[in-house]
Amino acid sequence: MVGPAADIRSRPANLPTLEGMPLRKARPPLGQHFLRDTSVCTRIADAIVSPPEAHVIEVGPGRGALTGRLAAKGVPLTVVEVDEALADGLRDRYEGQARVEVICADILDIDLPAMIEQRTTGRAIIAGNLPYYITSPILRKVFSAAAGIERAVFLIQKEAALRLAARKDSRDYGFLSVLCRLHAEPELLFSVPPEAFQPPPEVTSAVVRLRMRRDIYAPPGFIDFLQRCFTHPRKKLLNNLSGVYPRETLRQQPETDLRAQQLDLEELRTLWDRLKADSPSRIARPRLPPHGMIDR
Repeated sequence: MVGPAADIRSRPANLPTLEGMPLRKARPPLGQHFLRDTSVCTRIADAIVSPPEAHVIEVGPGRGALTGRLAAKGVPLTVVEVDEALADGLRDRYEGQARVEVICADILDIDLPAMIEQRTTGRAIIAGNLPYYITSPILRKVFSAAAGIERAVFLIQKEAALRLAARKDSRDYGFLSVLCRLHAEPELLFSVPPEAFQPPPEVTSAVVRLRMRRDIYAPPGFIDFLQRCFTHPRKKLLNNLSGVYPRETLRQQPETDLRAQQLDLEELRTLWDRLKADSPSRIARPRLPPHGMIDR
């Protein structure tokens, strides 16, 4: 499910759907925009499943357009759906299929590392058609569990996908870009037009694949440091970091005369290491904004 909240109550209750589940079952406040294009579903499933024995966790399956293709491939599959009516419909459909598990819960409330550990001895694959308005917190949730994840394949708003894959000196490059590259190697696979959904959202979507790193370097305070660097994108690092480090220390670092958008993750890591060594007692922990505010 993707997109901003949409009122679908005025649609006919018997409107045919891809998976045979009428729209009246969806709750408009959740903002469901269901994927219905069969070719898109097939392409996403193909990007998800490899190797075939990997355990897949699907977030927000909705009426099960993608779920059906994953189940057909025979992969062990756990789907997490917050809408009770939709979850009940999926349970009915896959009753008796031992390799498909349906959980009715909010993915943000689930202990994701524990879920993975309980279901596989290897690393899981996370996938889903993410609601636009909670894409950022779900990504942070996935990144925090990256040690147990092989890769993630998400259908999200194209603007967010471009930010995930962006490199320094580009318009889309920001905190979300470096946070992603800290945990994964992003790959923008393909765009998905609004008409692939029912009802169609107002924006174009895209599929992105994140191959999780095995060598994640995220010591305490480093992510906070990265977020501080991008607090005011148009300001130089000297200004963004002056509330954390002495300005005289910052002036000794040539990178602080640049904006964060001009440095890649490794350059920011090098700056962090130098500053931490020069003034460890002066490092403050900035107050982080709510999860939904990390898009840039």
